[in-house]
Amino acid sequence: MPLRRPPLLIRPELDDRKLHRTLAEVRPEQQLHGLGAGRTRPVWGPVAELLRATGRDWDRRVHRISVLALALPPVVSERWAADQPGDGDALVLRACVSAARAAAEGWGAARQAEEACLRAADACPEDPTPWLALLSLMYAFAVPVADAVPVWREAVARDPWNRTAHHRLVGYLSPRGHGTVLDMMDFAAHTASRAPHGSPLALLPVAARAELVAHRLGQQSLDAVAAGRHWNEPRAAEELDAAMKGWFHTPTPPHAEALADLNLLAFALIRMQRTAEAGPVFRRIGRRMTRHPWDLLPDAERTFLYWRERLA
Repeated sequence: MPLRRPPLLIRPELDDRKLHRTLAEVRPEQQLHGLGAGRTRPVWGPVAELLRATGRDWDRRVHRISVLALALPPVVSERWAADQPGDGDALVLRACVSAARAAAEGWGAARQAEEACLRAADACPEDPTPWLALLSLMYAFAVPVADAVPVWREAVARDPWNRTAHHRLVGYLSPRGHGTVLDMMDFAAHTASRAPHGSPLALLPVAARAELVAHRLGQQSLDAVAAGRHWNEPRAAEELDAAMKGWFHTPTPPHAEALADLNLLAFALIRMQRTAEAGPVFRRIGRRMTRHPWDLLPDAERTFLYWRERLA
């Protein structure tokens, strides 16, 4: 009888166990009958404890708050902000929730979200998170790149090599966003060339190339058919070599979204037919697949499992 494969773990929190436990503790099915009736602490208590423990690790704070803003019932952040109106963490989370929801609610919600982001920035002046929330809000409402870049600069002034900040600007500069292929690729290459050795930003050109392929696949033309050719360009090989040398083969402390970078690296190696190099990457990934960039291929999960089992 064949053994059953353990399921893939496709989670926005990636491998952050503390974040996973917090989400499990405040998930909606735990909050029936009045959002935690009978509890001895407020419903927002686990979130407050998590963010307090995160401290000034801006990389992990940005990741955790970004996931919480999308995954928590909105009432959790609303209740926290109402109960603790002067709490900086509560204001930052509420700003991120407001920014994430504004696109579905219209311009009135956008103005309120902008105000929430600026209040949070005032309350936590060293934190890049409110500025990244504002950047995402501007993206959702198609604010031109020239107006968005100063907001991005506010974020990186507080954490110069923040991974999330640079990836979000790549998305903004993407032709799928509000920029051009040239702007996106130039920014990614320039950033990677200046980033400290061992920084995950060594992978930024690879991420930009994946975004370029996604753009081509979305076009109703021959460009969509030939999108995969971008992995065969000489420049693509140089970008991948630099990412392997500058990050994967460099011993550095793990960052909050390392699994996302590992998935990107494995995907690029497979697409460029460098399968021998992909084996060690898959071993570090284990079962923790990310939706992107595998969603650029048909039957993403089956493709991921095929290569993982073949190589790892």
